[in-house]
Amino acid sequence: MSKLPEKPPNIWDESISQRIGNIPQDPDFMRMVTDYNSRYLAWDELKYRISDPDKRLAVWALMKLLRAMRYESVSFAFFNLKYSTTPEIQRSLHIFDQYLSGIIRIHNKTIRLDQSYIINSFMEEAIASSILEGAATTRRAAKEMLRKGTKPRNKSEQMVINNYEAMRSILQRKDEPLTLGFILDIHRIVTKNTLDDAAVGRFRTTDDIEVVDRVTGTVYHTPPDHTKIPKLIEELCRFANTDDENPAAFIHPIIKGIILHFLIGYIHPFEDGNGRTARSIFYWYVLSRGYWLFEYMPISRIILRSKKGYALAYLHTEYDEMDLTYFIQYNIRCIEEARRDLIAYIERKQSEQNATKAILKTIRNINQRQAEILRQMMEQSDEHFTIRQIMEMHGVVYQTARTDLLRLAELGYIRKEKRGREFMFIFNDTCGLWNGETA
Repeated sequence: MSKLPEKPPNIWDESISQRIGNIPQDPDFMRMVTDYNSRYLAWDELKYRISDPDKRLAVWALMKLLRAMRYESVSFAFFNLKYSTTPEIQRSLHIFDQYLSGIIRIHNKTIRLDQSYIINSFMEEAIASSILEGAATTRRAAKEMLRKGTKPRNKSEQMVINNYEAMRSILQRKDEPLTLGFILDIHRIVTKNTLDDAAVGRFRTTDDIEVVDRVTGTVYHTPPDHTKIPKLIEELCRFANTDDENPAAFIHPIIKGIILHFLIGYIHPFEDGNGRTARSIFYWYVLSRGYWLFEYMPISRIILRSKKGYALAYLHTEYDEMDLTYFIQYNIRCIEEARRDLIAYIERKQSEQNATKAILKTIRNINQRQAEILRQMMEQSDEHFTIRQIMEMHGVVYQTARTDLLRLAELGYIRKEKRGREFMFIFNDTCGLWNGETA
């Protein structure tokens, strides 16, 4: 994004009130106000829809007045944060409550999601989150590195590994409260071997850090003074750990997780790695509040498809009196897209589970995991697999992966080949097994 959005005018300015009073009666006026507010358009988005400057100002002024009547304040001591729950946001939250914290059912069948699916999702999240922050790698190359457990060759690959480890750490620590030490630990993981040691797991100590477009040099955001960071993070932890007992102050957990995401990005407490830390804390919060299916939803992959929208969501919030609705709405749309991707993924997995069951019926002397490994190798029959690759794909220790592969090789369903110092395994297409049938 080479150009910053236009900042909205102050509707409380007396001169604006006078100009609004001169707008003639227009039958389309209220229709525009209602339509644009339901979509929660920002000021700079109106210029392409309303050419007349006075009419545009009048529409915006009424939009803002109606929004002000619906604002819900956020209990955060240092910023005047607020948001609105639009019908779109309410509808999405209802869907998330139904689908992301309960039992998954597709075509009236309960779907079992095992450890390998979590691992695959965490890989996708780690890769996309790294690319968002400038990692120069491809999804395929990064995933291959994670699956095979090879050492990173450069900073970009190290970022991917770090993010993967951060996601695994978040899952293990989801029942812990958020503390300053917790946040520093996450930052330490995501920046390992990619940042000077003096900055790893430590708050920034200067004010020369800005959010800047690497290509154009455009400054998107100047964070708060570094001396305020400890108090801001202390307040952020209080906000995260306090479940509002007052019903009037309740914030839906997914919205609260999004607000935490925004705050870390806005405060920008670190020299680098703020975005990765912010997205990790979002995952920690929603998982800690029982939305366990977020384990299977790589949201950064969706954000990566709309990087400009991600930046604009931050800017529109900051420019428009810290109205978080822009950032919430953008993230809700990303979550909804990730949810749809998850459903499609589950449907594919349902088909794979059926294929695995067919293999188990045909070969009765192997276990469930071995049948899944065999199915995967059948589907990628021209690809060689290492023990470490199977270990990473299925979340098992090296010895277990080795035993599984040797068992399948002993039965003749895969071939073992020596490549250098390690063994490689490939599906044996002469074994008489294909699509769950034996010759």
